[in-house]
Order: sequence, then structure tokens, then C-alpha cells
Amino acid sequence: MNVHFSSKKHDWATPWPLFRELDARFGPFELDVCATAQNARCKNFFSPEDDGLRQVWHGVCWMNPPYGRALPRWMSKAVTEVWTERARRVVCLVPVRTDTAWWHRYVLPFAAEIQYLRGRVRFEGAASSAPFPSAVLLFEKRPYSAKVLCGLPAETISCP
Repeated sequence: MNVHFSSKKHDWATPWPLFRELDARFGPFELDVCATAQNARCKNFFSPEDDGLRQVWHGVCWMNPPYGRALPRWMSKAVTEVWTERARRVVCLVPVRTDTAWWHRYVLPFAAEIQYLRGRVRFEGAASSAPFPSAVLLFEKRPYSAKVLCGLPAETISCP
């Protein structure tokens, strides 16, 4: 694996063209929930010092989470903020990891939309494209959410 995309670097910036396309479709985004001053895509953002996992999210949120071991906590937080109606919508750029527990626990039951991106994302400042596929996830409360479509009673799936 390319060392530039290992879990040692956690702050790869979303490419502006991709962000603008998603902002036009799902936004306008009001809050970047995990960013630095160098890679924030929204005027309002939570820095590592703010610790977005400990903050209350609001409005329409953008999330390009760290792709390391903390990624499941970010997915849990996105689901929780939407299902408790603190955030209206959370849109995430994530690696496609259909073989992981977090994908099956948070993405499949709760994502209102999953858009698999064609090709590989080339993050801002990277010498080459990522060595993994990416997806855009939309978390938003809808009457036809995945848990309803799967026929699961609300009691069987609890928010993390």
C-alpha cells in the first residue's frame, strides 16, 4: 500500500471539484465536522483540538473522517447525530470497506444513499490517487431508510 494513504496520515483534504459537486447536490454544507485549518471545506469546522466526536453537530454536515482506527467512531457519531435530530444531514467521503464491521453496523442499516465513486479519488496534495475505492454516504432521516426497507422493527436496531 502507498505509505501516503496509510493510517499514519489522517488529514487528506477532499478534492475541491468533488466537494463542490457534493455541496451543490446535498448542501450547502454548514459544518465540516473533522478538519484542520488547512483542509477544512466549510467556514465552520471542528479541528482536532475541538474534537468533533465530543461536539454537537448541526445542520448539513460534511465529513471526510480520518481513515485510521478512529473511523468507526466517526461513523457511529454521524448516525447518532442524524437519528437524534441534531444534524439534519451528514454526507461522508469514506473508503469502501464492505468487509468491515463498521460498514455493516453503520452504513448498510442507516445510510439513506451510498454512491460508489468511479475510479480512485486523488486527495489534495497527494502525488497519486488513493489505492482504494471510495464512496459518498448520505445519512439523513427518511421514511424509507434502509432499516425500514429491510423490514426490521425499529426496536431491533439501536443507535450506537
